[in-house]
Order: sequence, then C-alpha cells, then structure tokens
Amino acid sequence: MSVLLQATRRNKGPRAALSNLRNNGKLPGVVYGYNIDSIPIVLDYKETAKAVQTYGRTSVFQIEVEGKKVNAVITDVQRCALKGHVKHVDFLSINMSEELEVEIPVVATGESAGVKEGGILNQPVRTLKIKVKPAEMPEHIELDVSSLGIGDSISVRDININYEVLNADEDTLFTVTPPGVAKDDTAGQGDTDNADIKATEAPESEN
Repeated sequence: MSVLLQATRRNKGPRAALSNLRNNGKLPGVVYGYNIDSIPIVLDYKETAKAVQTYGRTSVFQIEVEGKKVNAVITDVQRCALKGHVKHVDFLSINMSEELEVEIPVVATGESAGVKEGGILNQPVRTLKIKVKPAEMPEHIELDVSSLGIGDSISVRDININYEVLNADEDTLFTVTPPGVAKDDTAGQGDTDNADIKATEAPESEN
C-alpha cells in the first residue's frame, strides 16, 4: 500500500526562494519518470519526514500534484553538508507492474559466534541491489550471522533470498575479524547515505 503525500508545483527561482520555503516548513523536491513530465514540487517537511520514518525510505509513495496521483520511490536525498538536514528530495514515478533495480539495506540478525569470542563484526557492503516489483519491495534484507566464527565471512554468493541480486558474487556482506584488528566500517556504525529524513522542525536558513 502506497503512502499519500500532497505536493504543489514549485516555481523555479533564486536560492533565496528555496531558503524561504525551508524556513517555512516546506521541503523542495522533484517528481519525474513514468507517465509524468518532470515537475518541481514542494511538500510539507514534517509530513514527509513522518512518512519516511514510519514506512521506510524504500517504500512506494503516492505523490498527488495538480490533481494527478503517481506512484513514486525516493531516488535521491540532498542534505546540508554542515547541519545534515534534508534540502531536496527526488521522486521517480514508477510503473507498479514492472520490476525496479533498487538498493535495499542489509541487516544482521543473531549474535555471531566469533563476536561471543571477542571478535568484531564488520559490514563492508551495506546494501544489496535487487530487481523487484514495487509492491514486493522490502524495507530491508535480514541475514543471520550467528554461525560466523572469527575469520568467517558471508559473501553474495553465499546467500539465498527470494530476489534477483545484482551485486557481484564476491562482494562481502559480513565478516568477523579478530580482536584488535582495526576496520573502517563495522556493522554497528550508522550509514549516513541511507539515513531517513528526520521528523524535526524545518531547517533554518543556511546563510
């Protein structure tokens, strides 16, 4: 079931106009793709943030603009480099009967045997690119890591899920390293690229 978001057409203008929209609780964006011309839009910041936090960034959203409703997915979220708040969102209008190629977050379940022995669970690849119909698109993909001992790993070739995976077979999803071996990316760290829009007050001017 898609989530309805009300939008209005946005007139293109100077950066000051965009800042004014954001200061008044609005979120600039664009919707383009299947059965629609590219339309610059503006949405309510809090309403959009609440929908994304509730249903997940990989959900199908129904955008209503100028009396027309289209099913769409989020393809890009632009953030302020300094403050981290969302500045702009791109929506791709889709055909619900056709498969999409989408990036879905991978989540570890269970406690690794190696972690119980003091090892560190690392997640070098955090998303899987899959082909899936919009109505069947998962919020995330869970992989059980409980059998991983120190030195063990799970690669794409090792998994068996009900989706066509487009990643390379050798891509490592999880690995357990010995204690004291430093890694840049661990499974416990956040992923800013896939972070949700936060349901906070609209960002202040960036002047």
